[in-house]
Amino acid sequence: MQRMSDTAVSALRGISSMATRLVLADLIAAYAQQQPSAPAISIESVGGVDAARRVAADEPFDLVVLASDAIDKLEAAGKVLPGSRVDLVRSGVALAVQAGAPEPDISSEAAVRQAVLTARSLSYSTGPSGVALARLFERWGLADVLRERIVQAPPGVPVGTLVARGEVELGFQQLSELLHVDGITLLGPLPDAIQITTTFSAAICCTASQPDAARAFIAFMASPEAMDAKKRQGMEPA
Repeated sequence: MQRMSDTAVSALRGISSMATRLVLADLIAAYAQQQPSAPAISIESVGGVDAARRVAADEPFDLVVLASDAIDKLEAAGKVLPGSRVDLVRSGVALAVQAGAPEPDISSEAAVRQAVLTARSLSYSTGPSGVALARLFERWGLADVLRERIVQAPPGVPVGTLVARGEVELGFQQLSELLHVDGITLLGPLPDAIQITTTFSAAICCTASQPDAARAFIAFMASPEAMDAKKRQGMEPA
């Protein structure tokens, strides 16, 4: 996901988790229209754990977009500028099955629990929503029952892709990551009683070569002008 120019050496460089890949693409395009003289922006989207590891290893990035708790850990470790964190979007978890497969009821917590118990295989991401789902399964008393059925999505590989291929019967992932996947049926978001909401934030890396340009782009992403792009990608402004 990039907007490159002939002067790529001066491009603003960032890294993000996969969950914000599409909304960032929209926001980069919108920012380029609004600020044509601003530096080009290139943001690499990878698994969130990998992104945090690379920032922690001082790989040169101008900005990072990750779940807010991951940003806080990077700030505590001295890897992003203190006070530079800006919350951008909130994103909830949705469920999907392969296109044409039976569609389980997910209208209540009890219904989702039954769908999980019935599924021959299921998958969720390695990010914060996956950690919260694992805790939910433990609370339901299903952790041991599900251990052999869970297919762990490799970092950076969308759960929706596994569902579309038929490798997983029931998939849980950020709504934004399931919206545009071919070959799946989006069942809808988790019920409110068990919805898992993640706040994604941006911050300026301590390795930034263009901190002011990064700050300007982050301010745009948090502005009202960015609201339509966020909603279009299944997210809410933070």
